[in-house]
Amino acid sequence: MSLRLGDKAPNFQAKTSAGDIDFYEYLGDSWAVLFSHPGDYTPVCTTELGKTAALKDEFAKRNVKVLALSVDSVESHTGWINDINETQGVEVNFPIIADEDRKISEAYDMIHPNASVNATVRSLFIIGPDKAVKLIITYPASTGRNFQEILRVIDSLQLTANYGVATPADWKDGEDVVVVPATKTEDIPAKFPKGFTLIKPYLRTTPQPNK
Repeated sequence: MSLRLGDKAPNFQAKTSAGDIDFYEYLGDSWAVLFSHPGDYTPVCTTELGKTAALKDEFAKRNVKVLALSVDSVESHTGWINDINETQGVEVNFPIIADEDRKISEAYDMIHPNASVNATVRSLFIIGPDKAVKLIITYPASTGRNFQEILRVIDSLQLTANYGVATPADWKDGEDVVVVPATKTEDIPAKFPKGFTLIKPYLRTTPQPNK
């Protein structure tokens, strides 16, 4: 059975490029991005992990801890990190999990046999402080991820968690958000004092609450 949105993310203990970790203990009360890559010393993955390292401050200000994973060893990760730092002009500053026995990959359904029987696809999970899965995105091995989209989704998820709003299509940080149907129109002024626009009884927008 694969993980679904709202499921509790499986805890695990693992060896990583930053030492041994217990996943839940490592996260504490932070959000998490856990993402897999098909293998070390591969070109697309090298650019992805470089981009992740370059976005360190963006993840930090959102209280997000990032962990990467592949089925390669810690020794392999360590050598590859040197290449990432050199070619991408960064310093990798997050753990890369060594999942040689594939137990974590199997728990998170990161191996899709019709794509590859021994390598993880590009799975990405956003996990909340409550350890529940908030988002799942899966890419094929050939397509690098859009990290600006990942940051956008984190912003949306955190707005929902903190303010009970939703975000419309193509929403960007700072734009108006949607008042969820569970909030009655007559209750909007007290909850959202910046005002609101009634487009339809079921479609109400309000300025982003934390801006």
